[in-house]
Amino acid sequence: MRRMQLRWPGGRRREQGALLVAALEAAERGWPVVPGARAARGVFGPCSCEDPRCSQPGAHPHDPPLAAATTDGRMVQWWWESRSPGAPLLVATGRTVCAVSLPAAAGVRVLAYFAELGVPVGPVLATPSRCALLVAPFTLEELGGLLAERPWVPGSLRYHGPGGYVMLPPSQGGAGAVHWVSPPVEGGLWLPQVGTLLEGLIAASSAEPDGSRLPN
Repeated sequence: MRRMQLRWPGGRRREQGALLVAALEAAERGWPVVPGARAARGVFGPCSCEDPRCSQPGAHPHDPPLAAATTDGRMVQWWWESRSPGAPLLVATGRTVCAVSLPAAAGVRVLAYFAELGVPVGPVLATPSRCALLVAPFTLEELGGLLAERPWVPGSLRYHGPGGYVMLPPSQGGAGAVHWVSPPVEGGLWLPQVGTLLEGLIAASSAEPDGSRLPN
């Protein structure tokens, strides 16, 4: 896909420009994206959704809704350049990419474990509290079958499949900045199957409390 010309003045919109570039790159990979709500400090609460009880300020879909996520480059450019510059970058999971997330400390352990065994993993991202491994699309039925084979699954392990979402770098949500631990390989769209990683993810998550949240 030929990338459209990007337009923003100088350094004062550098952050907005980086988000726009990241959104266009994600769309080019076939990952449907949508701008998220923003963390805010105002009379209406900590999030631009204006819900004073928002549990994920600056880390969830709002307007436009998640169902509007797209890979259309023109729409993506309009969103981040004109309608919502600087908005967090969310990818809708289920169609072309899914994810499994776990506490940050567990993520460090499981990535070291996979590296020692030579188990390939795809792109990995993290916040100060959570780590997410991007995986190939799975259905809820497929995931349910895999989990049913396990005697117990920790609550700190979470699945971002159909109807879900994950925040992508370089977004800044209420829980902190999102960054790549292992970025996508340029020109590569390979993602691991969740079943090949599940045993290690369960083992690594079992020792971690279920208290932290990933900006999805």
